Amino acid sequence: MRRRRILTVMISGLVLGGLFLAVCGGREAQAGAQGVPADLPGVIHGQGKPLPTAQRFVILPAFNNEAVLDKETGLIWERSPQMTSARWIAARRTCIEKNVGGQKGWRLPSLQELTSLVDTSIAPPGPTLPPGHPFLTIQSTVYWSATRVDEDARGSWAVHFGLGGGATFINWAHSVQSWCVRDGMNVNQP
Repeated sequence: MRRRRILTVMISGLVLGGLFLAVCGGREAQAGAQGVPADLPGVIHGQGKPLPTAQRFVILPAFNNEAVLDKETGLIWERSPQMTSARWIAARRTCIEKNVGGQKGWRLPSLQELTSLVDTSIAPPGPTLPPGHPFLTIQSTVYWSATRVDEDARGSWAVHFGLGGGATFINWAHSVQSWCVRDGMNVNQP
């Protein structure tokens, strides 16, 4: 009788522990190798074979060589992000008002867009970008994304380019780097 009770308690503990992990630890368990939250809409994990760096990134003469087209995503990135840190609201405003290579239309990237630049094979201290990338002034630090954690949170997801590109929550009161992007439509047009 005593053995049966112990066995019942052990099985119940395992079941309850499993349920607890499924409910409370699911987000972290599903996060993936890059630390990207698995439940963010639109985040794609490991789609297709990447292009070689020399084919993937193209410096754009139409932007006075100050911007880079990412052929894998179709996005245009500023080649030399500013090196000063700012709070999220200021970083967002800076991107919106930015003029890179005579072109407007810049914004903070989404978490998915920012993590698309990460090369997880690069060891710390990074920066965790593909070898031979054409970007300048990229630091091995945290960069803001436009992706908010949720409506009520006072912070956004950011990506650490010195620690494997993992996503991290940053409160808006903190200052980190920003790297502006714009959509790639009409690459040769302002």
